[in-house]
Parts: sequence; structure tokens; C-alpha cells
Amino acid sequence: MASFSKAVAFRSQSPPSSPPPIHQDGTEAERRLQEAEERLREAIEELQRRQRRAASGDYPTCDHDDSCVAHAIGNLCQSFLLSYGVRVGIGILLRAFKLVRGQSYSSLLDLKQLVSERDLIVREEACRIGLLFGGFTGSYHAIRCLLRKLRRKETPINAFLAGSVAGLSVLALDDSNRRRTLALYLLARVAQCAYNSAKSKNKFHLWGSHWRHGDSLLFALACAQVMYAFVMRPESLPKSYQDFIQKTGPVAKPVYKAVRESCRGGPVDLASLSAYLSSRRKFNNVMLEEFPSIIPCSVIHPDINSCVAHNANAASNTFRKTFPLYFSLTFVPFVVLRLQKFMDAPLRTCFLAVRGAVRSTAFLSAFVGIFQAVICLHRRVASKDHKLVYWIAGGISALSVLLEKKPRRGELALYVLPRAGESLWYILVNRHLLPDIKNSEVALFCACMGGIMYYLEHEPDTMAPLLRGLIRRFLASRISNPSPPSNRSASYTYLQSLGVMKKPKLQERQPAETSASEKYNLESIPGL
Repeated sequence: MASFSKAVAFRSQSPPSSPPPIHQDGTEAERRLQEAEERLREAIEELQRRQRRAASGDYPTCDHDDSCVAHAIGNLCQSFLLSYGVRVGIGILLRAFKLVRGQSYSSLLDLKQLVSERDLIVREEACRIGLLFGGFTGSYHAIRCLLRKLRRKETPINAFLAGSVAGLSVLALDDSNRRRTLALYLLARVAQCAYNSAKSKNKFHLWGSHWRHGDSLLFALACAQVMYAFVMRPESLPKSYQDFIQKTGPVAKPVYKAVRESCRGGPVDLASLSAYLSSRRKFNNVMLEEFPSIIPCSVIHPDINSCVAHNANAASNTFRKTFPLYFSLTFVPFVVLRLQKFMDAPLRTCFLAVRGAVRSTAFLSAFVGIFQAVICLHRRVASKDHKLVYWIAGGISALSVLLEKKPRRGELALYVLPRAGESLWYILVNRHLLPDIKNSEVALFCACMGGIMYYLEHEPDTMAPLLRGLIRRFLASRISNPSPPSNRSASYTYLQSLGVMKKPKLQERQPAETSASEKYNLESIPGL
């Protein structure tokens, strides 16, 4: 460790060599360079913390200059405002898309229509999300400081205990289904960290983990379970997730209900099915049976006779309906969490947001089109329906994830996996194969947050870069300590030289532009 410090100090005293020019087409190389710089910065900061700890003796000191109470309250307020702003911004942008879709462009300037409580009900949900993130951040920092004082030592158990107790902030969400979804999502993340840790130490690795498309395979298995549950056991999925799949797809609820009853061998509700078919303008009379062996395509898409045309129409409609959502989810968090980067290059930010939204929307549109195509193809070659068909159709349609970027596929797999796990959990509990324990999702969330904070503090390389950056964005927002410590070592000088490599054009700006940028520079606050 001492030799590493001397090497860094020697490097900082010598003038930095001019970096090779980074072209715009070298995005991947620039991303790797930034990740390497981030890991080096984390290693040097950890070295500085250990040096301060060794200088202070056995009693560990907090790494913030202000009081522990002010530090915790500042982090609580900072995280609350960030998460609240992200949720409200997404709601306002979606409301704007809805007004534009109705050809009411002038209403965008009318605040009563754009942000009225009647049409934009996000205040309670935004407050709950703010309390979740802000409460966790503030309580985590407070408990960490308290454990340092009580235990008089800094060990990995401190991070685990602080994260577990701070995880009680999930009670800010009043919906147990949402809490269970978050808990299962974190469980998948903890499993990912544990697996990466074991693999890096050559202790354990799964067969096929080196496969290039292993993340796509995991996504396909999760989607197979989700789509099977949506068709055959919709009650096992969260209500909001059911509504999203239902609005995204082109098949009506009465048809899904008839398919479910047909697969189970029971009688079909002819009254509701006939009422739905009669409401379609292009519906031709179809002979309905009370005990059909399979629901024909003429019932699944009564408006269009051609299956190919129906599938193409389903994909295009999905693209039109979901593009505003994906654009909001891409654009708003980037602006709120990285305001300085947005102000430096607003056009580039908008372009990247549009490109990302188009790519993600194309993936989802292809997913819907492929799923409907498999269903129609099965009806062309088979005369009897089976519930396993919808499991296979979900797995095949998941191949559309290949349209996404490689890093994004793993994120999508870990996003869908908790939904599949939640559905499987519900089915097993319903069949009395697992016990139904009240508030078990809260205990699971707390345990997983303890594991997440352990890996974040002591093995950060095992976490996905997106998750690690997001947690640190909220967790390390020390608004109560905006000024950097004055006792920077020579290694910090080297870190400053890295900034020259990352943004060489910033030094060429005029003083007036620099002062205007610093006026809005939220990223000058550590952690923002």
C-alpha cells in the first residue's frame, strides 16, 4: 500500500503527458477510460481513509467535516429532492405527450391542464418515493456514524447493519406488492454481486457463465414465466404490471379470459366474449362454442383477417404508445441527476435520449409482434390449445432483446427477473408450497439492502456500474459539506490531471462562460 502511494505521488509530481485525442466514434474506449478513472479515484479515496484511520489510532473517525446530525439531515434532504424531482418530471413529461397526442399544442402553455391535480396525480407517489430514498440515505449515514462511536471500529458489519436498519424506509410505500417487487429486485442484485465476488476469487462459477448471450438467456427465461403468468395466472402479477402489459398488447381482456378457460378445459364465458366481439365494427359472425379446444385467430384479432397484418399493426401501435414513456424515463433522470452535463451539451443530451428511447421502444414493439406471431402460428398448425404454448411464446419473443445494447440486456434481465420471481412466489404460496408470512417482503428488503451496502463499500467491482453509480448518486450527496477537504495528498493532484484528460475543452472557455457554468453547477456538490 505504501509503494502504491509513493508511485501515485511520483506520478503526480511529473507533468502529465498529453493524452491521445478521443474521437467521437470512440465511445466504447472513452467509457472504459472513465470507468478506469472512477476505479482509480475510489482506490485512492479508500487509501486516504485508511491513512486517516491509522493516524487517528484505533478509534475510526467519520469522513465528513460537519457534525454527524447535519451530515445525515443534509443527505436526507438532498436525496428526497432528487427522487421527488425525478418522479414529478416524468409525470409532467408524460402529461405533455398526452396533450400533444390530442392535438392540443396550445395547452402545453396552460399550467392548469399541464400540472393540475386532477390530471397529474403524482404528489403522493412522489412524496413516498422521496421518503424511501431520502429516508434510507439519511438513516444510513446516521447509523454508520453511530456504529463507529459505539463499536469503536470500522468493519464490514457496520455497513451491513446500517443498510439493513435503514431498509425499513421501504415502509414509506403503502403497497405490499411494490415492496415485494423491490425486495425481489434487490435479491437478484445481491445474488449478482455474490456470484461476481465468488467468481473473481475463483471459488464458484456457473456453467455457461462465459457465454456471450447468457444475459439474453436469463431474460428469455424470466419473460417466459411473466407471459405465462399474464395469460394463465394474471393475479400473480402486480396490478400495475398487468395494466402495462394489457395496454401494450393488442388483445382484449375477454379474449385472454376465454383462452385461460379453454386451456383449463372449463366452459367459456360466452356472454362477455360475445359482447366484446359485437363491439368491434369489423366483426363477422363467428361460431362460438362453450367448450372450444382452441380460441381461433378470428376471435383474437376480429378487426383484421390477416395474421401478418395484425402482428405488424400490433408492433407499430406498441411503438406509438410506449415511445413517450421510454423517452421520459431516459430524458428526465439524466437532466435531474446530471444537470451540468445537460447544460454543457443540451442538444447532444436530447439526441442521446431520443436514440435510446427509439431503441428501447423498438425492442418492446418487436417483443409484442413476435409474441402475437407465435400465438397465431400455433393456431395454424394445431387444433388444441395448451398453457405451455404461452410460456414458450414468451421465451421466443424475448429474443427481441438483441436489439438493445449489450450492457442494457443484463439490466433488463435483472428488471424482469423479480417479476417472474414474484409470480412464482405467489403460485407456490397459493398452492401451499411456501408459507405466507406477513411483511416478509420488508424483512427481505432490509436484508438485501444490508448486502448491497456491504458490496458497495467493500467490493464495489462486483456491482453493475449502473446500479453502483445510481446508489452513490443518492447516497454520497453530502450537501452539508460542499467544500472539499483542504488536506488533499499528492494523489489528489494526480486525480485532477485525470480531469484534464476527460474534458480538455473546458480549459479553453472564457472566464465569463466559466462563471455562468459554475452558477448552475450542481455537480460541484460532492455526490451530485
